Amino acid sequence: MQNQRMKLQHQQQQQAAMIQQAMMHQQHPSLYHPGVMPPPQMEPLPSGNLPPGFDPSTCRSVYAGNIHTQVTEVLLQEIFASTGPIESCKLIRKDKSSYGFVHYFDRRSAGMAIMTLNGRHIFGQPMKVNWAYATGQREDTSSHFNIFVGDLSPEVTDAALFESFSVFNTCSDARVMWDQKTGRSRGFGFVSFRNQQDAQTAINEMNGKWISSRQIRCNWATKGATFGEDKHSSDGKSIVELTNGSSEDGRELSNEDAPENNPQYTTVYVGNLSPEVTQLDLHRLFYALGVGVIEEVRVQRDKGFGFVRYNTHDEAALAIQMGNAQPFLFSRQIKCSWGSKPTPSGTASNPLPPPAPAAVPSLSAMDLLTYERQLALAKMHPQAQHSLRQGGLGVNVAGASAAMYDGGFQNVAAAHQQLMYYQ
Repeated sequence: MQNQRMKLQHQQQQQAAMIQQAMMHQQHPSLYHPGVMPPPQMEPLPSGNLPPGFDPSTCRSVYAGNIHTQVTEVLLQEIFASTGPIESCKLIRKDKSSYGFVHYFDRRSAGMAIMTLNGRHIFGQPMKVNWAYATGQREDTSSHFNIFVGDLSPEVTDAALFESFSVFNTCSDARVMWDQKTGRSRGFGFVSFRNQQDAQTAINEMNGKWISSRQIRCNWATKGATFGEDKHSSDGKSIVELTNGSSEDGRELSNEDAPENNPQYTTVYVGNLSPEVTQLDLHRLFYALGVGVIEEVRVQRDKGFGFVRYNTHDEAALAIQMGNAQPFLFSRQIKCSWGSKPTPSGTASNPLPPPAPAAVPSLSAMDLLTYERQLALAKMHPQAQHSLRQGGLGVNVAGASAAMYDGGFQNVAAAHQQLMYYQ
């Protein structure tokens, strides 16, 4: 009983000290006088991912999150009054941590609050402060396609993450998840896209890219993972804060849900395809890998990607690994990753027949003899290889032989094997 009384006394003393400190700031405006302290730099202010149409230059309201449950509305107002006169202050109490909204008479005071109070520890808990705005100003992303972005540097903000992915036209939102206890980034976040293909392309192209001081990793967000927007009511209007999301709702991909660990995923996404690539071309390429049974091949030539579905998860995993190591297909390096959706349970196995082999021009005895002579000369004199390319396999089949050299005889070893085959 005595311990509880002492603890309560200590908390009251802390509150009184904070109120006194806040009042001192109000009573001594000279602390912020240009002659005593350099004028604060109001721009750039931490702004997170600003929604379309949101103009911080006219905003006078700030959101305060991750507030210790012992903080009262009176104490909150006194703390924020240290940066300027307050029009209104509202605290919304929650079991784990509270949040609130502070409306200033001028933007400068609000900006100063963001710069000086964000991250400040109140009862040992770092407070989160940023601009507040109506939820109607942010696009509804509930039906958008979300990807997970991991290995983020501690200094990466919502704005930096959004800027990195804004090269994709349908990128609609980006949030970095943060730890309520430490007030620091948890090292991962989520990015939303209006278009599923843009999301898939972002995964393929951004995975392994550098943002700040680290290489990021990208994948599909697990179902149910959210940005964890703090949607609250303030004076009858729905308000959210504009920074790093919430650690309570945002979830990293679990090992079980990740495509690389889910046996239901058997489809390989193949990106960066040349417009010339046909379904048959893609089938031939992956059939030649010999990693398993191919059950479906699809190509969307106008969009530059395709899909190859295998019989098992392990076969698809090996195909991704080997596919990314393949040489150029029609002058482009293909990029392989997991497809966005798992194969539905109960899908019947229906292996595709082997693809038709590529047509090979017939070679006459004279063609072979001519090529043998040129090959022997090329081995003795490397510079003669230029004439081998120019001359082809024979006098009468210059066009066809040149095509054979470029397409099948890319080195001497391959050419020799092809020659032995026809002999």
